Amino acid sequence: MDLRAALTAHRLVAIVRGDDPEAAVRTVLALAEEGIELIEVSLSGKDALSVIERARKELGPDRPLGAGTVLTADDARAARQAGADFAVTPALGDGVTAARELGLPVLAGVMTPTEILAARPLGAAALKIFPAAQAGGPDYLKALRGPFPHELFVPVGGVDGAAARAYLAAGATAVGVGSPLIGDAADGGSLTALRDRARAFLTVANEGTS
Repeated sequence: MDLRAALTAHRLVAIVRGDDPEAAVRTVLALAEEGIELIEVSLSGKDALSVIERARKELGPDRPLGAGTVLTADDARAARQAGADFAVTPALGDGVTAARELGLPVLAGVMTPTEILAARPLGAAALKIFPAAQAGGPDYLKALRGPFPHELFVPVGGVDGAAARAYLAAGATAVGVGSPLIGDAADGGSLTALRDRARAFLTVANEGTS
């Protein structure tokens, strides 16, 4: 898949992490039904690989589905085997390199200018600013865009609706959203409330697009 084009077009990545695999699968499917095109399942969730595998079967081969928290080469291989077609990492490391070797585009985690430069030879499709809120929020993104105007930045961490709007206005290519969007749905909570939150975040993501 062309992750750069997908991030630019859709501007929102939903991050699913839960303790109830059945609920996590239902969460992925509900998000997809509401029109969220980019969904990652964090490998730190319970039975995450089975969630990816089952969600892939339900979504079919053409819908993007990512694996998050890809730390190691083994993580990358297992995610690819389960059906993920892109990888998301919290940092630079073996997970990035192995995912690229497997043909998976990578949203690679960085925090500093030095890490941004280090990501370039690794072939990351885009750069995840993580943890974005602790790094300095939208003002930090603005500062990074000065020396790195052509990088595709995706802030993740503490991104609620207001922050998502501010990051996108500050030049983020997309935002990654976990608990402010997912809530307790992946632990068995309300899918109705999840769908309402999904629509609200999609409204923010679609602001200013033609």
